[in-house]
Amino acid sequence: MHGAGNDFVVIDARKTGLAGTDHAKLAARLCDRHFGIGADGLLLVMDSDKADYRMRIFNPDGSEPEMCGNGIRCFAKYVWDSSREKKDVISVETLAGIIVPAVIAKNGVAVGAEVDMGEPKHAKDPRVTLKISGKSIEATEVSMGNPHCVIFVDDVARVNLPDLGPAIENHERFPKKTNVEFVQVIKENEITVRVWERGAGETLACGTGACASVVAGSLSGRTAGRVLVHLPGGDLDVEWEREDGHVALRGPAELVFEGKISI
Repeated sequence: MHGAGNDFVVIDARKTGLAGTDHAKLAARLCDRHFGIGADGLLLVMDSDKADYRMRIFNPDGSEPEMCGNGIRCFAKYVWDSSREKKDVISVETLAGIIVPAVIAKNGVAVGAEVDMGEPKHAKDPRVTLKISGKSIEATEVSMGNPHCVIFVDDVARVNLPDLGPAIENHERFPKKTNVEFVQVIKENEITVRVWERGAGETLACGTGACASVVAGSLSGRTAGRVLVHLPGGDLDVEWEREDGHVALRGPAELVFEGKISI
């Protein structure tokens, strides 16, 4: 499945069980684009005693992020399409807490979801200065349940992402590493973003990264509360309601193929 090009191997662990399986090693194997299926992450559908479902997600390097905005839309589509009970709104247990996606359906098929991503967390002054290869980079730190470092630039196409991405991801300021977003403001309600994801590298889209970019833009007065976010894999609609503090993420989710693999 994929959400705006951010792709996932989805396994229904309620059916498969995966008892005794090392999920980190399994993710590294299945996400390999040459010797596995190929994906930006492994997404597991599980039972929960706290919510309707539980979602676990693993990066290609075996690390487990707290949340994934594109992943949870794919999750919502999977459980809606595969369930007899078509609940438009579900609750999902994640490492970032309980997340509530609402399915967007057309002609009986889920095509996307709107997700209440909760409240972002940030310092009163979230601006930081990073020293990278002797140069100073101004950034904004935002958490969407997982860490983000947002950097505003004049032209995202000119950013040397393969060099700057891992340098910032592994910067000493971030002992647990961080996701990195480079953001170009087109106008107050439209931005373009390139993403370097923690544990995955450059991806075509990042839902939490899009949310963090809009929050950082709003905090700095660069953008409005609702913004169309252009990413290499597609567009996401992000809205930060300053009154209740919650961020809403709207975007597509698509099934690419189904199959079987021996694990």
